[in-house]
Amino acid sequence: MIILRYLLFPFSILYGWITSIRNFLYDKGFLKSYSFDIPIIAVGNLSVGGTGKTPQIEYLIRLLSPNYKIATLSRGYKRKSKGFVLADEKSNAEILGDEPFQMHQKFSNVKVAVDADRKNGIEQLLSSEDKPQIILLDDAFQHRKVKAGFYILLTSFDDLYYEDFMLPTGNLRESRNGAKRANVIIITKCPKDLSEITKEKIRQSINLNISIFFSFIDYDDKVYGENDSINVSEIKLKDKLLVAGIAKPEPFFDFIKSENDLKLIYPDHHHFSINDVNEIKVKSKDKVIITTEKDYVRLKDMNIKNLYYLPIKSNFTSNDSAFNSLLHNYISTIC
Repeated sequence: MIILRYLLFPFSILYGWITSIRNFLYDKGFLKSYSFDIPIIAVGNLSVGGTGKTPQIEYLIRLLSPNYKIATLSRGYKRKSKGFVLADEKSNAEILGDEPFQMHQKFSNVKVAVDADRKNGIEQLLSSEDKPQIILLDDAFQHRKVKAGFYILLTSFDDLYYEDFMLPTGNLRESRNGAKRANVIIITKCPKDLSEITKEKIRQSINLNISIFFSFIDYDDKVYGENDSINVSEIKLKDKLLVAGIAKPEPFFDFIKSENDLKLIYPDHHHFSINDVNEIKVKSKDKVIITTEKDYVRLKDMNIKNLYYLPIKSNFTSNDSAFNSLLHNYISTIC
């Protein structure tokens, strides 16, 4: 696979050339970007998958929703619906996509919408009677048709964008120069005890005059089922089946596993079939089944016994108040 990626390097050059032309046309105004008169915060990355966008969006919701009416807007990756959809009591993961549905279930005071055309999605949200005061765009760093007021670029500690190559040789959706559009960069999935020396090396490698923050994935101390919860300290001692259909599931496995656990790994955003569910039931043999929060929203209505999920949060290693202040300062210039 690695050899094949290097053999495809000429296509990476072509792909980089095409995306650079597209960005040039937007930068120079030949392709139009649309702005709106409310704070719009875009969270995204330069690479494909696995940088922790959903935990970061949820961090923003927790930070801002006590004081503002918030809406989230994403394309709803792998959903089976089309066009603009606003989440309601009839929504499910197939209609919204797994991540938007997860947020809809967790944050009842937040409007959750999906639309591949972000401009149309924003217009639909702003035309509603109870329109939001702030819109969070999920995975919209390359969606240049909308010009957000504040861009948060995520890059994973174990796959830093400045060490990567363009698709298909690497995982970059666009040139590393795209990072210059960011207002802040967050290095995600860091070790909790990341040293200041390592942080400074990363800052120097990025070499941009913007604020750079470092975050880590913080796991809950309980797993949750439909009707109860179990302490993680207790569940780690049990033999169990671990199920994950996410990008880069290794940290999830490493945190929760014990020696005799079984694992089932599916592709990111996987739609579980009847055969998949039967496989899970056979492999579990009445053991406790632990999955990720994103997978749980797709599995919870499939009649699987002993099914639990492990919630996660994104937290900063330090300087969270500085990040929060940057957001509040931006919002205060508009609201």
